[in-house]
Amino acid sequence: MDKDVSAGSGITTVAGRLALGITLLAFGLGHTAVIDGVSAADAASIAQYVGGIALFVAGLVALREGDAAGGTAFSLLGALWFTWAVSDSASGNGAGLFLLLFALVALSLTLAGGDQLGQGVYGLFFVALLLMAVAEFAGSDGLTKVGGWFAVAAGAVAWYAATAALAHWPTVLPRRAAGRGVTATG
Repeated sequence: MDKDVSAGSGITTVAGRLALGITLLAFGLGHTAVIDGVSAADAASIAQYVGGIALFVAGLVALREGDAAGGTAFSLLGALWFTWAVSDSASGNGAGLFLLLFALVALSLTLAGGDQLGQGVYGLFFVALLLMAVAEFAGSDGLTKVGGWFAVAAGAVAWYAATAALAHWPTVLPRRAAGRGVTATG
């Protein structure tokens, strides 16, 4: 195994983030109903193969490469997407519980640290899943659409993170030095 590649910076992370981005965009757009005739059910095959299988495999490869954070995230999210894609018989409360449990996984991934873009993806995904879980429990289509938009935002950030790594674009926000910035004049 090549030890010169830092954990989480390799092609496995890029592939995982692209798979997650594609899946989140399809899932989110399906729930927003912004595209006429496209529903969340239309995202099921993308979720099963790209989000489920490809992301799970990326997770296993990342774990083999020694990237515990990426491997954990991708394999768990692969399991989420595969399960979501193949289960269509859950009641409203059952679906709400499923979304709530995976919202907690996304919250754990957010709080685990890592780079800013990764935390942004998982944080937005947490909000999306939480809103969709509450929507399932309450039977609120409007809240489901809002959750869908958060999933779209998470997908866009994941897609940017992968593209930025490949194109060598900025992946962190610049920080100001302490004590610098706006000063009061008196």
